[in-house]
Amino acid sequence: MRVLLLGYVVRGPIGGFAWSSLQYLIGLMKLGHDVYFLEDSGDDDECCYDPETSEMTKDPSFGLRYAEEIFAGSGMEQRWAYYDAHRRQWLGPCAGSTRDIWRTADALLNLSGCNSLREWSMEVPIRAFIDMDPVFTQIRHLTEPEAMDQARRHTAFLTFAENIGQPECGIPNDGLPWMTTRHPVVVDRVPIAPKGDGGNFSTVMQWQSYPDRTYGGATYGNKSESFTPYLDLPKRVKAPLELALGGDPAPRHLLKKNGWLITDPYEASRTPKAYLAFMRRSKAEFTVAKHAYVATSSGWFSERTAAYLASGRPAVTQETGFSRWLDADVGVMSFRSPDEAIAAIEEVCGNYARHAGSAREIAAEHFEAGATLTGLLAKLQAAKATNGVRTNGGARAPVAQMDRAGDS
Repeated sequence: MRVLLLGYVVRGPIGGFAWSSLQYLIGLMKLGHDVYFLEDSGDDDECCYDPETSEMTKDPSFGLRYAEEIFAGSGMEQRWAYYDAHRRQWLGPCAGSTRDIWRTADALLNLSGCNSLREWSMEVPIRAFIDMDPVFTQIRHLTEPEAMDQARRHTAFLTFAENIGQPECGIPNDGLPWMTTRHPVVVDRVPIAPKGDGGNFSTVMQWQSYPDRTYGGATYGNKSESFTPYLDLPKRVKAPLELALGGDPAPRHLLKKNGWLITDPYEASRTPKAYLAFMRRSKAEFTVAKHAYVATSSGWFSERTAAYLASGRPAVTQETGFSRWLDADVGVMSFRSPDEAIAAIEEVCGNYARHAGSAREIAAEHFEAGATLTGLLAKLQAAKATNGVRTNGGARAPVAQMDRAGDS
């Protein structure tokens, strides 16, 4: 298949975003697919983040240089382009052939739905919305008509909320026919850390990614909301706890006062290589999840945590309902309260070799890109058959058909 990945690299030149896209791209290439990375600026003037100035701008210069750097050596060097809507111009190595790439594509994967689908996008017969931020995605569709209109331009909908549609899952229903998926990891491309019990329990996190959302009388919060009960955790465990912490509202002074080690998030995750190196020098991950993921029992599991596991580092992570499908008592330790978190940290420290030895095995069993992406593409083909989407050749999916997909 010719598969187009629509991601967030030029506009978000940060290691975690780039690592996420690379796992899809490399994984699809290893399966033998013909893969391209395409990104759209959108129409907002403040679309591109420049880490050197910490400002949002419409100038993609920094991001274009960054994309060239991170795609080097990946097999994607000549297989990416960026559409600058402000100049109405394609940029990047395959800028001159984008018309043909779109026309002959079999499927597109729109990560987080963060790329606008324009008229040329609609020529692709399978258009998948990959929801990496459940709850907030569904509420946005329910409260912002323009977001729902963009979502309905897709023909298939997949989410990291693996419990969606189950009785215990409280994600608001936006009416879209969500199927489940999880983040792929090309395990053999992730360097494994040497066995050893040095380093800190660490994570990379944003304190407040965006405002909390209220819907149906309930408020759905960020990691800042989840973190409050764990503020004094460093005083209650012997293991050092480290946060590569982003976000202006973060109470860094209060966190340091309670014993948290605070690291510059940009230095820890400037590139995918730096991102993985930060994990490897850690002993394990300790992390909370966004309040919304926890409160709805979504079943979401972090792509960052999957990378820790692939690096041979165990994880102590807040329960979101993922134990329904990831039944592990070694390598991954879940918690629902500070006391459970303390017990999990002590268990990992006391039996470190056992937990570290299982971490990469869990990554390979549950997140390996080959199986994950094969399953994703099979679901897209099944949705295509169910919806009657026509095969490739420049044909557009009928508008009425797209409406049915959005309303089912």
